[in-house]
Amino acid sequence: MTLMLLVLIPVCAGLLCLATRRREWWECLNLFAFALLVPLAFKAAYDVRGLVELYGRFTSGTGVVDVLMRRAIWRAVSRRCGHGLQVESGVGFKHLETFDIGDGVFIGAQSFIQGRYDGTCVIGDNVWIGPQAYFDARNLVLEAFVGWGPGAKVLGSAHTGIPVDVPIVRTDLEIKPVRIRAWADIGTNATILPGVTVGKGAIVGAGAVVTHDVEPFAIVAGVPAKFIRWRDEARASIERTEDNQHA
Repeated sequence: MTLMLLVLIPVCAGLLCLATRRREWWECLNLFAFALLVPLAFKAAYDVRGLVELYGRFTSGTGVVDVLMRRAIWRAVSRRCGHGLQVESGVGFKHLETFDIGDGVFIGAQSFIQGRYDGTCVIGDNVWIGPQAYFDARNLVLEAFVGWGPGAKVLGSAHTGIPVDVPIVRTDLEIKPVRIRAWADIGTNATILPGVTVGKGAIVGAGAVVTHDVEPFAIVAGVPAKFIRWRDEARASIERTEDNQHA
């Protein structure tokens, strides 16, 4: 195993140097190496704590090496990680080892995803997360093609506040699942509260605070978020389907 590391890491580094000269086929080889070989080498050489420490060296950079190293470390640590992951600068996390990440995921700069050692965090295929987003990801599922606006937040837990004769932060923490179904779009600076499910194809307006479930293909906005209207074409399609089922 040590011999493999000694061979793989210099080879990958050499490929990276050649890729920066804009030779397209070398770039392809480099991406292949970082996508497949480097994460395997990292797993063999480091434990989770060591990889998290290594990640800190590349968190803030915007160069080619920083981008590729962030991707490689996420692939090495996470429970599952698909192809094409993009992790921008300043992205932080806790308990990355519990994350299940699909293909084509983009995570914007300065975002933070807080998992839990025994939690569930699933990010589906082609999810786009804007900069400065925050996720309480202790029981979170973002399905495929979810769009997440800059600064939008998930709060997946809250203190019970009981009993009242002790500080709230010392009372029990109740974790509730949050589910964002496929194709949903969450506006800039919106907040999703614990236990909420946002239905397929729904739109949550900018700055909304969502306290209850959102129906599929609904548009909601406000504080607290209220139903505005249906997405017309989608609603018509649903009604036609229901009519056909009852015919």
